[in-house]
Amino acid sequence: MSWIYLLDSFHGRIGRKTFWIAMGIVGVTNFLACYAAQQVEGDKLNAVIDLLFNYPEFAIAVKRGNDRDWPLWPIALFFGGGVLLDLISVLDLAGTDAAPSPLAMIIALPFTVLGLGLLVELGFRKGTSGPNQYGPDPVAP
Repeated sequence: MSWIYLLDSFHGRIGRKTFWIAMGIVGVTNFLACYAAQQVEGDKLNAVIDLLFNYPEFAIAVKRGNDRDWPLWPIALFFGGGVLLDLISVLDLAGTDAAPSPLAMIIALPFTVLGLGLLVELGFRKGTSGPNQYGPDPVAP
């Protein structure tokens, strides 16, 4: 499996192992890039860098959702919430760490709950056995 397919395609299925490896590598890269951006320019550049990583993370999550034969809307809702939080930060509407804006809190609380649910669903639950509408079983012999 190629990294281009993994990070740029919304078709097909991936198993839990591939999901964790890909999300781990993209997540660590995202964290390091955001940390560097925060040190150089602050919250705005940090949010812009985070926005750039939403696409490959979304592609990985969609393929894992395909393996679970799950609908797209919960994954899209989660990543949409992340994009909204980043845009709020870029537009200086997020408030501060000590006093976040009500708008940021209204988005962040359900975003966190949905994220935990997706972590369990995509990261720990077994995929659909055998082929499904998205392709063959990625862990079938």
